[in-house]
Amino acid sequence: MTETMVAETRDGATRDAATGGATTGNAATRDAAARRVVPPFRAEHVGSLLRPAALVAARERHRIGELSAAALREQEDRAVRDAVRMQEELGFEAVTDGELRRGAWHMDFLYRIGGVSRAESPLKVRFHNEAGDIEFTPSALEVTGRLRHERAILGPDFAFLKSVARATPKITIPSPSMLHYRGGRAAIDPRIYPSLDEFWGDLASAYASEIGALAALGCTYVQLDDTSLAYLNDPAQRAHVCRLGGDAATQHLVYIDLINGALARRPAGMAVCVHLCRGNFRSSWVACGGYDHIAEALFNELEVDGFFLEYDDERSGGFEPLRFVPKGKRVVLGLVTSKRAALEDKDELKRRIDAAARFVGLDQICLSPQCGFASTVEGNTLTAADQWRKLRLVADTAREIWG
Repeated sequence: MTETMVAETRDGATRDAATGGATTGNAATRDAAARRVVPPFRAEHVGSLLRPAALVAARERHRIGELSAAALREQEDRAVRDAVRMQEELGFEAVTDGELRRGAWHMDFLYRIGGVSRAESPLKVRFHNEAGDIEFTPSALEVTGRLRHERAILGPDFAFLKSVARATPKITIPSPSMLHYRGGRAAIDPRIYPSLDEFWGDLASAYASEIGALAALGCTYVQLDDTSLAYLNDPAQRAHVCRLGGDAATQHLVYIDLINGALARRPAGMAVCVHLCRGNFRSSWVACGGYDHIAEALFNELEVDGFFLEYDDERSGGFEPLRFVPKGKRVVLGLVTSKRAALEDKDELKRRIDAAARFVGLDQICLSPQCGFASTVEGNTLTAADQWRKLRLVADTAREIWG
């Protein structure tokens, strides 16, 4: 691949998505940019992978006091090393640690932000699947102090990933909006934050510090995982926002501003993408609805380099909202489901990519599964062999389309 992503700035200069810097426009600079390949890559995956049985057993032994933290870390290191090797053997240009050290994709991170506490009562989230409904009851959170960044939360995890990866190491982080969406204003102590303006500012600053800490370790590729923006396409979820005291018509704009604030100081050379998800727990989901409600603002105002979008079934709507994607940004179409074992047909994937290319340029399209394979430690209802077959399909299909 020899493509680059160059966006036009307001003053008419060009900005290389890998550096965020304005180019001079001379031929040498343009040629150098053309040779540089930046994320998202043509074949991608969202991040989480099924936990190996040995690792699940080790984590349980650690929970009951039979295995030390150091011994558990050794088991995790071994599992991450194996997962990275498999991704590289399949040909992925970016690799993750599979989130193998996490119990859940978001809460493990959010609880480690200063000022965040576990709530006494758990959350109750109703997920749906073809057979019916299931309930997810993670611990809830409360904001009981000023939000602050106390240490590099994912620093040690990224450092190990970088040390064992030949491909670009990608770190996945829950979007800052996740700290607000489920609890809303009621989960934020009004004595700490009488004004939400201060809350948004401190939250963005905490995330900016984490991103800076990761950059100092050599991180060049960050993915923000966000369910809130995708949920807001669902009228039922917008009603939920209203019940929490928010403005459903504009909540996505608030979150876009928040994420932009978190990225305002991202360093040169770091690419950032956002993954939009409608829920992923034991092969079940929460929300439905196409991207129409948020598309224009999302694609044009969110200052990221690419968008990972669920498109594995009719719940995600059609490709028409992709007409709002500006030049210089890429969309990663999640056409391969991580929720079911059945393997997609390669020719059908190509037909769907052709259909999407009616609304956004083929050179702006990439391919991935629609979500991770194990957003929580329980994982989705498919086997590790199914997971790797699906990832091989993504890599092979992308290679046939784009080279």
